[in-house]
Amino acid sequence: MQAPYLTELFKNQSYNPDHFFLIAGPCVVESEELVMEIADKVSAICQRLDIPYVFKASYRKANRTSAGSFTGIGDDNGLSLIKKVGTTYGLPTTSDIHAHEEAAMAAPFIDILQIPAFLCRQTDLLVAAAETGKIVNVKKGQFLSGPSMKFAVDKIKLAGNEKIMLTERGNTFGYQDLVVDYRNIPLMQENKVPVIMDCTHSLQQPNQTSGVTGGNPQMIETIAKAAIATGADGLFIETHPNPAVAKSDGANMLRLDLLEPLLEKLIKLRKAIK
Repeated sequence: MQAPYLTELFKNQSYNPDHFFLIAGPCVVESEELVMEIADKVSAICQRLDIPYVFKASYRKANRTSAGSFTGIGDDNGLSLIKKVGTTYGLPTTSDIHAHEEAAMAAPFIDILQIPAFLCRQTDLLVAAAETGKIVNVKKGQFLSGPSMKFAVDKIKLAGNEKIMLTERGNTFGYQDLVVDYRNIPLMQENKVPVIMDCTHSLQQPNQTSGVTGGNPQMIETIAKAAIATGADGLFIETHPNPAVAKSDGANMLRLDLLEPLLEKLIKLRKAIK
């Protein structure tokens, strides 16, 4: 997708709009050591493979199954560490916001404001994000069709911001599973905005009686390949050196050492399609 704001976003990296870009990082900021390790390794991989890269991490997890789940190390600490990653490695960064008052708070620290799927219809949140002038990436709700995301795009544009991305992350299928309808990728691209496939959250298995969301990480490659085959502009992948000990969403994250071989396969697939 040709978009001038993507060219600006990746000004410090090699960017070809015919290729896919990557948004990747841990689910949440757990520590400085963790975010720096992941940023260092993923940025090096992406430089080798010529893939534009956005570092992602939540500074706070507001939507957790259990009241006892880890939510973060504090907003100021989390946001400061995300900004440090961007400065240290010359990377654009992103994190999610959950209420309209968070938009202005987070905007000085990150380049892309992400709107969580459950909140994609919250008008005041979308407008507040738009008014910061940052790129706004809206995740499609698990309860919405691709075409219905037109209304989220319209809300942001009416607030004076044309810098929009949309992310597919599956639809609710029963109580404890999600399914990806790949028709949503070209349908959302009809809004003339980049469309991203969330390859990890689309494999969540929510509503577990344990109070911890499950997942199917063994299917990440399948989801990613299908997304590239259907023309996704970017991929969103949460990754961790040891998902088994991750403090959030470990059940559906990609182990960090598996990222490079996966990206190599996806590059070959993209070239074959193009």
